Amino acid sequence: MDSIQSILSKLIAFQSITPQDAGCQDYLIDFLETLDFQIERFDQTPVSNFFARRGDTAPLLVFAGHTDVVAPGDESQWHTPPFTLEEKAGIYYGRGTADMKGSIASMMMATLRFIKTHPQFTGSLGFIITSGEEGEHFDKGTPYVMKQLHNQGIKPDYCIVGEPSSTALVGDVIKVGRRGSLSAKVLLQGKQGHVAYPHLAENPIHRLSPALAELAQYQWDKGNAHFPPTSLQMTEIHSGGQGGNIIPGDLRLHFNIRYSTEQTAAALKAAVINCFNKHQLHPSIEWRLNGEPFLTQNGRLLDSSVEVIKDITGRTPDLSTSGGTSDGRFIAPYGIEVIELGPVNATIHQINEHVASKDLEILSTLYYGLCEKLLLG
Repeated sequence: MDSIQSILSKLIAFQSITPQDAGCQDYLIDFLETLDFQIERFDQTPVSNFFARRGDTAPLLVFAGHTDVVAPGDESQWHTPPFTLEEKAGIYYGRGTADMKGSIASMMMATLRFIKTHPQFTGSLGFIITSGEEGEHFDKGTPYVMKQLHNQGIKPDYCIVGEPSSTALVGDVIKVGRRGSLSAKVLLQGKQGHVAYPHLAENPIHRLSPALAELAQYQWDKGNAHFPPTSLQMTEIHSGGQGGNIIPGDLRLHFNIRYSTEQTAAALKAAVINCFNKHQLHPSIEWRLNGEPFLTQNGRLLDSSVEVIKDITGRTPDLSTSGGTSDGRFIAPYGIEVIELGPVNATIHQINEHVASKDLEILSTLYYGLCEKLLLG
């Protein structure tokens, strides 16, 4: 008999360290096909993706999630084997229990219950599942799937992303947006030389330092009612190391900017380049736009989510845009209402990742309630 625990146990057993799926999606596809979902695979090596749909009319409600997990780290520090689901005192332990195989198990049980209870529901129910959310191959995951769906004329009306959004209690927070993320790899060439003859060399550390100090203290904006101020953080810097008497010949720097809807990627790039130009620097810069900011300020999905959470838990959720990025950033730009609703995020990516079993039961009930709210005409 299917249950959240049985589904989650199977999912945890697949060692789907990003970007590998390791069999999770075959299992999920088999599960959904028994419920008469139509499946379309959109694999992009090494990432696995699929889109599932039951129904062919509007509105289309989609659950979005990822089967990949981060590496477990030092397994000797785990209290339980990371790829075996173990339950202790009402707590499920295992890599992915919170991020986000627990959400997927809750989605599956909510879907099973909904279809058995309402086989002739209005509209369509779907899934977008990827194995490329956690790592560097994210562009081959949800962004690729959304492009293919767009080319086919398929546009979901509502999307619930199962990222672990809750802080202390399930449903205490709904993520209604995320900041944008812009990364850069900078290479500044100098001229190697002897430290005793600095006039014959050109030290890139000395040359770049004033610009870095300015960028680190720069006030990009003050944020707004939904987002904190834009922030630039240096994440890696390397130069020299060949000897105590050698002026280095180049410097490599990585930084990331998390930005609000007050900014655009183009404006941020221009500001950084202007700063370098001001200090007479002309480094090579490799930019990577990881995602634009998105915000669901209102709409039927958000209103329904707040109502369902109040009805089931008695709580009024906070609406937040805090935290890192999620695949919602690739879905919202198509004009789709997007929220993130998932379990407590206190142990995600940590040793001994875990989630309360009752939390997943509540989460599944919330998902079921949203299906009823949005797909029963």
